[in-house]
Amino acid sequence: MKSTIYSFAAILAAIFAGMLPAMAQSPIPVNDTVFMGPGYSNEVYYSMSAGDQGTIDRKQWDIAFRTSRMSASILTNDAANNTALNVSGVELYTYPNADTSGWAAVDTAGLYSWSNMVNSTTDWETGAFCQYQKGHPDYGWGKYNASSHDVVGDSLYVIRLRDGSFRKLWIMRKFSSENIFKFRFANIDGTDDNTVTLDCNPYAEKNFIGYSLMTNQAVDFEPVVSAQWDILFAKYMYTYPEGPNYGAIYPVTGVLSNYKVKVNKFEHVPTNYRMFDLAAMDSTRSPIGWEWKAFNNSTFTYEVVDSLVYFVQDRGGNIHRLVFKDFAGSSTGRIVFEKEMISATGINEIGKSDLNAVVYPNPVNKVMNLLINPGSERIALISLYDITGNTVLSNRYELPSEALSALQIPVSGVPSGLYVLRIQVGMNIISRKVVVKN
Repeated sequence: MKSTIYSFAAILAAIFAGMLPAMAQSPIPVNDTVFMGPGYSNEVYYSMSAGDQGTIDRKQWDIAFRTSRMSASILTNDAANNTALNVSGVELYTYPNADTSGWAAVDTAGLYSWSNMVNSTTDWETGAFCQYQKGHPDYGWGKYNASSHDVVGDSLYVIRLRDGSFRKLWIMRKFSSENIFKFRFANIDGTDDNTVTLDCNPYAEKNFIGYSLMTNQAVDFEPVVSAQWDILFAKYMYTYPEGPNYGAIYPVTGVLSNYKVKVNKFEHVPTNYRMFDLAAMDSTRSPIGWEWKAFNNSTFTYEVVDSLVYFVQDRGGNIHRLVFKDFAGSSTGRIVFEKEMISATGINEIGKSDLNAVVYPNPVNKVMNLLINPGSERIALISLYDITGNTVLSNRYELPSEALSALQIPVSGVPSGLYVLRIQVGMNIISRKVVVKN
């Protein structure tokens, strides 16, 4: 009998593993505003706790190199286009007619039948130059050399710059041990031929270092070190992942996430919704994205989508609720939003223990049955929260056993709806989603 109980506990552990943090007390919402400027000409680097960390003019660089020694990602400034300022986005094309031995003969004949390569919508590590990568050792623009541990360029490119002019371009090598990129660019006819050795080490605390092929200079476009910002208000190229527009590429204005920042999104919920732990968090490049707003063709204004809440886990692990309030469009690039920090501990596990629990049946009617394995403790604090984070029920229970215990918790006075059950035993905390149908 004892082994049967422990086997059941093991099954519960496998199903419900994962400790969740306590609800924050008395959160205070804060309204904030960022300005991207006319035509969204600027990018705004933003910290969820400290606010605006710097606004940078986008039209300074053409390509950008990842500063991490272990990365081969190279971006293009693909969404710099601003009709009002007569600035185009950078366009990148793989030269299809020769490998690097054909450098001298590169031309643009048939260029617009070639595919325009853009940065990945979801992944900073798949810059435009890496679009056709096949996985290690093939990084798109070059291949990893097992002897030198460098990435050696094997492709030629034609690149259209922000002023509409063209260059031919060859990413020659990344010297991985030295964290140095070497590349070559020239006019299509071969004039103004430049070979650049770019040392990434001085910029190691930034994600990328930019380069202008028009001025032949490095551009340090990140205003603060990577650890000091969480999200980026920017224009970027969006690739439709599905539906009738599948594969179409379009410039959009939205929000990108920094490395190590996670986001989850809840639709059709009240804007004071705080149950961030009911969905897994997304650590990709654009889980916030651009679809929190829509253009009204009748009023010629943008409208923010209601009933939409984001939760942002910053680089320090704190959880912030984010709700967009207003978007002014290209006249000023003004974006208004509400934010609040609702957890100072993040979604990481709070302690390692044998604490597990299951609610049955679920949905619940009148009485909630809770099967709980408390581990080594005997006192459980059990609380029920509604979707806005308000406490509906909260009681302490002395458990009769350190093995499995069954509790019956009356919920006949609780309105039907979705709730979160929070169970704290000692320093260990878990949460379960509960549906009440009374």
